[in-house]
Amino acid sequence: MDKLTNLLVDQQSNASIEAKLADLLALVRKHLDMDVAFISEFINDERVFKVVDNPSENQIVKVGNADPINETYCQKITDDKLSPIITNTNANPITKAMPVTEKLGIGAYIGVPINLSNGKLYGTFCCYKSHHDESLNDRDLSFLNIISEIATGLIEKNLSKSISRNHAKSAIEQIISDNDISIYFQPIFSLKNNKVAGFESLARFFTTPYKTPDVWFKEAKKVGLNEALEMLAIKNAVTNIAKFNNSTYIAINCSPSHILSGALKNTLQNIDCTRLVLEITEHSPISDYEKMRAALRPLRNKGLRLAIDDVGAGFSSFQHILELEADIIKLDISLTQNINTDDRKFLLAKALCGFAKAIDCTIVAEGIETEEELNSLRKLNVDSVQGYFIGRPAAINDALSLLNATLPA
Repeated sequence: MDKLTNLLVDQQSNASIEAKLADLLALVRKHLDMDVAFISEFINDERVFKVVDNPSENQIVKVGNADPINETYCQKITDDKLSPIITNTNANPITKAMPVTEKLGIGAYIGVPINLSNGKLYGTFCCYKSHHDESLNDRDLSFLNIISEIATGLIEKNLSKSISRNHAKSAIEQIISDNDISIYFQPIFSLKNNKVAGFESLARFFTTPYKTPDVWFKEAKKVGLNEALEMLAIKNAVTNIAKFNNSTYIAINCSPSHILSGALKNTLQNIDCTRLVLEITEHSPISDYEKMRAALRPLRNKGLRLAIDDVGAGFSSFQHILELEADIIKLDISLTQNINTDDRKFLLAKALCGFAKAIDCTIVAEGIETEEELNSLRKLNVDSVQGYFIGRPAAINDALSLLNATLPA
């Protein structure tokens, strides 16, 4: 029973629900000395095997396989036409006459219905062996009922997740279909002339209920729509490039996987890349830098510049800088925040600025929220800055009005 205790304690762990159900099946099968255990779902007029513990690898009792529900023990048990315990299928006139008995080689069987909390019949939790077993009794049935209740809780949690996933998928598909992504632009000021050098493009979703962009992109990834959503955001951002003057660039964000897949290349195929900066975050893992460089090469040849974002937030960014030959290093807000009062941050930023100059990189400091932070970054000879103190993300028309804005020297 130790394994059962562990399963109960493990309800909030990261193990998948399917894995937990498989563990429950294995526990029951071994405890009752059965050959096969399975959880089935009743879908329309079929009994579908959802989770199976089948060491014999019977090709019939396999996840995804289905058979007519009216030809199964499962249906007759739920209809109270068959006992949940059948110690000898050949001695039972009902099971002896059923083709499924011979088809699956069932000698003894025990099974219970799975009823959801809303009263709906989901399916059954069953197990069987190839020969009769007169030892099966009500105590075994009680044990199976207890385990089935645990399984029912997991199944309901899985169904809830599935419903939530379907809702999220439908909402994201609607956003993509309606092109319901607004692009805001946050100004990046050059400290050499105190004028706008470029804008970082940021996706915004004005939906009901409201969700932040990171939530939308995270949900899109879960339902396999992250590439479509991200490319739509990039497409909407770059269509505005002609509205800015020729000396202003636009920074876009893209996941490494969409660069490797060729999606970014296809999205930018008719775009002037000389006025684009691609930002890759420190938090985006890259397992093969050679493949990444190869995927970026056609865009780099068209003039695309590369920025490594969130530098100072972790170690990976330094490898990104070296391996991808970045043009721009963006200092993370965790480094720039309170840099005017934290000597360690100031010294680290100073070292990074020296490193950037040595490898011919431009430094952009982000997250500037106070005048004191800005003044400290001036002392470090940072090239450019962005942050709420300087300018918040704004819709295109408001962003265009900032083109002639200047920072106080």
